[in-house]
Amino acid sequence: MRPAAALLLLVAAPAVVAAQATPDSAKGAKKALPLEEARRVAISTTRGSWISLDVSPDGRQLVFDLLGDLYLLPIEGGRATRLTQGLAYDAQPRFSPDGRRIAFVSDRSGGDNVWTIRVDGTDSVQVSRGNDALVVSPEWTPDGRYLIASVGGGLGRGHKLWQYDVEGGSGIQLVGEPAPLKMLGAAFGPDPRYLWYAQRTGDWQYNAIFPQYQLAVLDRETGERTVMSNRHGSAFRPALSPDGRWLVYGSRHAAETGLRLRELATGTERWLAYPVQRDEQESRAPADVYPGYSFTPDSRAIVVSYGGEIWRVPLDGAAPARIPFTVDEEVAVGPEVRFAYRVDDTPTFLARQVRDAVPSPDGKRLAFTALDRLYVMDWPGGTPRRLTDLAVGEYQPTWSPDGRAIGFVTWDDRAGGHIWRVAADGKSRPQQLTRVAAYYQDPAWAPDGRRIAAVRAAARDLQEASGFFQGGLGSEFVWVPATGGEVTRIAPAAGRGRPHFTRDTTRLYAYGPRDGLVSFRWDGTDVKPLLKVSGPKPPGATSDDHAPGAPAVDLRDTHPIEGDTSPPPPAAVVLVSPTGEHALALVGSDLYTMRVPPPGGRGTSVSVANLATASIPVRKLTDVGAQFPAWSADGQRVHWSMGRAHAVYDLARARAVEDSVHAARAAGAKPDTAAKGPAYQATEAEIAVPVTRALPAGTVVLRGGRVITMRGDEVVEDADVVVEGHRVRAVGRRGTVDVPASATVVDVSGRTIVPGFVDTHYHAQWLVNGIHTRQVWQYLATLAYGVTTTRDPQTATTDVLTYGDRVEAGEMLGPRVYSTGPGVFAGEVIRDQDHARSVLKRYSRYWDTKTLKMYMSGNRQQRQWIITAARELGLMPTTEGGLDWKLNITHALDGYPGIEHALPITPIYDDIVTLFARTQVASSPTLLVSYGGPWAENWFYATEEVYDDARLRRFTPITELEAKARRRGGTPGPGGWFRRDEHVFPRHARFVADVVGAGGIMGVGSHGQLQGLGFHWELWAMASGGLGNHDALRVATLLGARAIGMEADLGSIEPGKLADLVVLDGDPLRDLRQTAAIRYVMKGGRLHDGLTLDEVWPAARPLPAQWWRDSAPTGLPAGIR
Repeated sequence: MRPAAALLLLVAAPAVVAAQATPDSAKGAKKALPLEEARRVAISTTRGSWISLDVSPDGRQLVFDLLGDLYLLPIEGGRATRLTQGLAYDAQPRFSPDGRRIAFVSDRSGGDNVWTIRVDGTDSVQVSRGNDALVVSPEWTPDGRYLIASVGGGLGRGHKLWQYDVEGGSGIQLVGEPAPLKMLGAAFGPDPRYLWYAQRTGDWQYNAIFPQYQLAVLDRETGERTVMSNRHGSAFRPALSPDGRWLVYGSRHAAETGLRLRELATGTERWLAYPVQRDEQESRAPADVYPGYSFTPDSRAIVVSYGGEIWRVPLDGAAPARIPFTVDEEVAVGPEVRFAYRVDDTPTFLARQVRDAVPSPDGKRLAFTALDRLYVMDWPGGTPRRLTDLAVGEYQPTWSPDGRAIGFVTWDDRAGGHIWRVAADGKSRPQQLTRVAAYYQDPAWAPDGRRIAAVRAAARDLQEASGFFQGGLGSEFVWVPATGGEVTRIAPAAGRGRPHFTRDTTRLYAYGPRDGLVSFRWDGTDVKPLLKVSGPKPPGATSDDHAPGAPAVDLRDTHPIEGDTSPPPPAAVVLVSPTGEHALALVGSDLYTMRVPPPGGRGTSVSVANLATASIPVRKLTDVGAQFPAWSADGQRVHWSMGRAHAVYDLARARAVEDSVHAARAAGAKPDTAAKGPAYQATEAEIAVPVTRALPAGTVVLRGGRVITMRGDEVVEDADVVVEGHRVRAVGRRGTVDVPASATVVDVSGRTIVPGFVDTHYHAQWLVNGIHTRQVWQYLATLAYGVTTTRDPQTATTDVLTYGDRVEAGEMLGPRVYSTGPGVFAGEVIRDQDHARSVLKRYSRYWDTKTLKMYMSGNRQQRQWIITAARELGLMPTTEGGLDWKLNITHALDGYPGIEHALPITPIYDDIVTLFARTQVASSPTLLVSYGGPWAENWFYATEEVYDDARLRRFTPITELEAKARRRGGTPGPGGWFRRDEHVFPRHARFVADVVGAGGIMGVGSHGQLQGLGFHWELWAMASGGLGNHDALRVATLLGARAIGMEADLGSIEPGKLADLVVLDGDPLRDLRQTAAIRYVMKGGRLHDGLTLDEVWPAARPLPAQWWRDSAPTGLPAGIR
């Protein structure tokens, strides 16, 4: 989860066509679900997690779901008989009124739909169609002619009640407005006119305050809706007795869920069962707010699951009777996708990213930046050479029209930035053009060569930024003489950027997502809108429409919202060609070109969602993706970069190839022959910028400490840890290992040494993009708390590649920086297996991330295409949990090696524990941002001293601590303080302990909530459910390394592994909270003082003073004394 990143998923309720029968579920699944079963996991259990069930009309048997399969069970209990199997996920079964068929939700068609099947397991029929919806809780009408289901789209799109005729038809949406209304758990009594359900506003709330749901009734004849409850603990999952006398529903009392019994004639109520299965009203409820249950045919009892078991609960208050069951089956699982990666520790490496590459006016040279340094090279085939020796960051080159000079902007964390120029041959010193420091961006040299335009904001905007930074406040367009001098203001930027030019020297062009491409004069007047470009609206493209702090349950009438009003996503940038004829648009990850229509009063809007129906001709240039687009000076070629590759697309050549294909077809060539001809591809070349890796030399010995090595249960007392260079040479009791005479000895007697901590779900929250800070304060805080390796699952941008390279080069201090890069979202709209391969090549071929974040990237079919491509390309993807436990189970079944965030449901029993342990899916539960309940960080802020923590104060800007640790509210969501028993993290922690105990993989993921210390909070929270201290340390080190595929080099202290370790003042085996009592941190053999990060070995040198430490108003002569 990334709060600043849009959470995108599936489309709205689908159209339904005539029901189609398939011979059996297996054949249907094979056709639509591309993944083939490769493994089987044996499940032998008498308890299950979130069991939805139904009792047959004759009362003799029941049907229930478990791990995506359906089972039949005699009403008295016994061994369950499997009804469905395979990789398809089948759930939420309901008997038809005549008992002959069972309705259920299945993704065997590629996405969720309503299906029915005979009770003997034959004749499966797909009732609904369209694979891009989320379908929940099907229910038969009493006459058996229709099925009602809750159907919704992506995050924030409220599920609505839809009615499907079992014999076919298009389906009817029973309720459309208001759009944010979410409706779940359809239920009937004997009268088909009245349909009961539960409703709320919006999809879910973080840090929720009750109530969240209430019951309502829909009159199917009049369409009138009536709210039927007003409980503080909410009301959900109604069930009505066959005789029409009783209503049962779920509600929360204190911190537990119970079932209420209402006599409909009188309205009197009482508790029927308490506590029961914890409800899902604090997450997205993909299988409803409470598992499906049922009255017995005689209306005298309900049959319901809780405690992982199935119970018959009499209405008269008599003792409930357990209905025992046994499931002893094998569950189908996809292929294993796990690879062993080595940490690259060669003396030199190639920069992973070239940025902002622009061709010279004659097209024979290329200027770009790598590791925030300015380079130029002959193109193609030249050798990059640096143009300056400045000790500041250099960014965004722009060529002079004569090609003799290059302009660029700089940044220094303390001094701010400037606009500079340098001779393109590098034979003269660079010249600073601006006189006043500021935050400059996007320089563009005017065609007449006299001026350089740019965007300017105050330097303090970036200097004072401690969290998410979207650009300078009050940004404005300015220009400076190309020979240097005073800066002239043009106009407020007004959300626009990227100033650029055509051959018309009287006007500037700029782009902003709100206004699109515009032009204006040098004095900022005569603004002309030209072109707006938008992309495909991803399935379910809407954020949570429930504003933080608004009530989840509003009993008043609400103003209708006409459908999904969210606009399609705008292009990231649109650049007009130097000739003024064409425009280049980066939409999502792909590039498009189009002719610029004549300017009109409001400009032209173009959607590239469907090129066949676009309002003007549009050419798509890429399929793998692109970054940093630029035009050639003649407007005939498009340049872009990705990773360290640079590509050039010749528009004339592409048209010629296209014309030859059309000519071949016209001449009678077979369509498939013509289509397989030499389709035009951009030319591409790698730009190799060698970088020296910062590796220490020499030998150091840490002597006298207790070493928890993570080689099994090994603990070495009074040890010598010998580190040579950047790797461990030997570990053993003092005197038992060879120590070179030249070695430096550091006495750590009485202290404990553990492997460096691995944060498997780290976010910097957030790295500044475009213009980079010279030292990332988040990296300092993280390293100071002993985290030597981070893996960021979803960085939103690729700037992390450059930041990580700069850490490797020793240009700034930080942990090992690994990431997935930007997530693969539903906006990619994966078309087929080949398209999935193309998209994932960004990660394997260009960014070399070894991993990616499959961020709720579509339906089950699309997600299987992605995991298949990942396996082929040697990638280990992780996945977004998305507050959807059902989605997470499909990830494990499909063989995804990672799941981010906790499963919201609790408790979780042996079925899911076994699945996670046997498939070795690595889970980072991120309990500080718990799913399904209050965020654990709220507990720690309420019980720990944060603001005055000395280590935090040293490595965290004071504004960050003031924002987080002086006052707390609901961020996000309405709640900020919760009683201990309201917190869900100890419940999730029991699952952590169970999975680790069963041999599974868990990782500590701080989510970047509080840099450094947050890792330890997360670790302590994970241990609150019974995880032993040694196992907790194993999760924080070795299992974390295993989770990201780097166990060969990280996670334990043993000969040959990288020398990443932490020296603690206390013993975490006795007291786990000692993990934060850090005396020294060693990363790659370089030893740092844990309180100051001063380097202790191999060189004794202090950490440079940080620019943000002197921001507090201290030492001023004026003020109250």
